[in-house]
Amino acid sequence: MIRLYLIGLCILLIAIVANLVVGKFGLSTWYDFGPELFKRGFPVMKEVGLLNCLWLFVFYPLVLSTGYILGNKIYYLF
Repeated sequence: MIRLYLIGLCILLIAIVANLVVGKFGLSTWYDFGPELFKRGFPVMKEVGLLNCLWLFVFYPLVLSTGYILGNKIYYLF
């Protein structure tokens, strides 16, 4: 149970930092993109552009997976 909590905490911290960083670069976050996607559907993907879609659907999950790896490593250190 502690392992899962530690992994979740690391993913959360990585997500917060990632959202702050990409916001500075002007890329969309799920807070910007999600409500529009649910409101208007998949055509909104054309409007946000390829770079934002790559960030949200490819690179963001990869960045969050580093939170899993980090939390798992921290757990096994102790």
